[in-house]
Amino acid sequence: MKIAGYILSLGLVLAGSTCFAQVVKSVDDYKAEAEAVVSAISVTDARQLSGDESVVFVDVREEDEIDRLGKIENSVHVPRGVLEFYVDPRSSMHMDIFSSGKRIVFYCATGGRSLLAAKVAKDMGVHDSLYLSGGFKAWLEEAEPLSR
Repeated sequence: MKIAGYILSLGLVLAGSTCFAQVVKSVDDYKAEAEAVVSAISVTDARQLSGDESVVFVDVREEDEIDRLGKIENSVHVPRGVLEFYVDPRSSMHMDIFSSGKRIVFYCATGGRSLLAAKVAKDMGVHDSLYLSGGFKAWLEEAEPLSR
């Protein structure tokens, strides 16, 4: 009985490990799909849009990242994990900026999450969605004004 239980346990472990090894779609796959339809904006070009009433910068980083490092002045914080709820006009969490017709520039730490965020926003009807190439790290290298 003890041997049979061991064999069963070993079989479950091996079966489980093969499930994890067969990733259907990787992060790189999602990013490649997003890069095909989403435009990047450089820090230099984004700086020129800063303060433009027709543009909204959206920070999709986590709260602790903003607390530690600050954020782009006048940007709006929308955590990546709840973005879809803020974009959807039928959601009780909807934010008007996403149905305003304004250009939305998403940014995160280095560009990965904001690339995916811009793709989701485009998929949901926010057609003028861009992401900041290099993210907040690149913005900081340009010594831009921050807010906390």
